[in-house]
Amino acid sequence: MRIALIDYGAGNLHSAGKALMRALDEIGVTGHVVLGADPDEVARADRIVLPGDGAFRDCRDHLAAIDGLEEALHAQVRVRGRPFLGICVGMQLLADLGEERGETAGLGWIPGRVVALDPQSPGLVSRHLKVPHMGWNTLEARRAHPVLDGLTLGPAGLHAYFLHSFHLLPAHATDLLATADYGGPVSAIVGRDTIVGTQFHPEKSQRLGLKLLANFLKWAP
Repeated sequence: MRIALIDYGAGNLHSAGKALMRALDEIGVTGHVVLGADPDEVARADRIVLPGDGAFRDCRDHLAAIDGLEEALHAQVRVRGRPFLGICVGMQLLADLGEERGETAGLGWIPGRVVALDPQSPGLVSRHLKVPHMGWNTLEARRAHPVLDGLTLGPAGLHAYFLHSFHLLPAHATDLLATADYGGPVSAIVGRDTIVGTQFHPEKSQRLGLKLLANFLKWAP
């Protein structure tokens, strides 16, 4: 299996690459991770992973600055149906629009907007929870999907690691696979067609993250 891990200057590539290799071992599949942004390498990939750290607008600009990359991604994912995973801002870029630092057009692969978190702490204490949302949270499934197979979710389930100030609000409820609770529901996993995205970092999420990556690599949509 050939996995393209997109290096466009905006992601935690070392940790993501190691986690993907561990997931390959977990499912007993021979493969390798190709790190870079060469459109020809993207065209040869069986799986594509787009990480992202930082601001939506900056990541969008970095992606657009690489000649031929967006076209190769569109051809592989939207036309040929290669499985795609977006991580953190890489997931947010799937939306139509991001509101961070003004409105910026996204890839438009999952209809919706990326909006600022505005969490309210529960109980009687009248204060906002801290933003960015940083730390560990359990997940609540919203609908079944192969990437969720075998994951222990719910209040007593496994934890995922988050670090973000914005999240993607899908226009269609069917595109929301799982949420986290941070003073209200936060979009944790989205999915449509051969595309999935996680707001949390699976490469830092220990058992849950490794299982999700393994499910992604086994997924045959």
